[in-house]
Amino acid sequence: MSGLFPLACKAVGFRPNGQEVLRGVDLVLGGEGITVVLGPNGAGKSVLLRMLCGLLEPTSGSVQWGSAAGPGREVAMVFQHPMMLRDTVLANVALALKAHAVSGRERRTRGRAMLARIGLEDRAEQSARLLSGGERQRLALGRAWLTRPRLLLLDEPTASLDPSGVEAVERIIREIRTDGTKVVMTTHNLGQATRLADDVVFLAEGLVREHAPVQRFFARPVSPEARLFIKGELPWHVGF
Repeated sequence: MSGLFPLACKAVGFRPNGQEVLRGVDLVLGGEGITVVLGPNGAGKSVLLRMLCGLLEPTSGSVQWGSAAGPGREVAMVFQHPMMLRDTVLANVALALKAHAVSGRERRTRGRAMLARIGLEDRAEQSARLLSGGERQRLALGRAWLTRPRLLLLDEPTASLDPSGVEAVERIIREIRTDGTKVVMTTHNLGQATRLADDVVFLAEGLVREHAPVQRFFARPVSPEARLFIKGELPWHVGF
């Protein structure tokens, strides 16, 4: 197993400007499968992902990446609105390898192979700025996948996409998992969670209320917050 795992949050709190977003989060994740993080707006889902990739530091508590000193290059994150260079689709996907001591020729070769895997090979020489939202998200996933991360963090990867775009992105996420990468993702789409998740982490009011296998979570949620959330009755709070 990779030195990144088990990945553990121990009593993690986050209080920017005195506003409590996470409070005493305890969570342990193994190195396989897809973990989906669910919860209402303001629960701290996106903040938690940024903690796991080292973009934010806890106000209290700690994040431990197995035996590793930190997340390093084995961790990648794709945001809801990924940034694109003013360059070709090929240049954007190959950019991922620039910091990995890979020659320009090899970057282009491996970049084209990745574009074929994500269904964008015919767009290689076009400007990435001309891609649709779904195509941009597939490109961002391919760019992250190209580095073969051990942990991939996805923040609402299909928000605002049409059904065909959602299906294409979900296919790629499954392939990344099969390729050996641990995936942790947030979503508000409960159907998506049932399709993709191996386990579910449920956050509410800055705390982990449940962490359970996906079938058990949806069939027999333990916490009252989770039961109400699944029924669509949990109040939605203003996010951080």
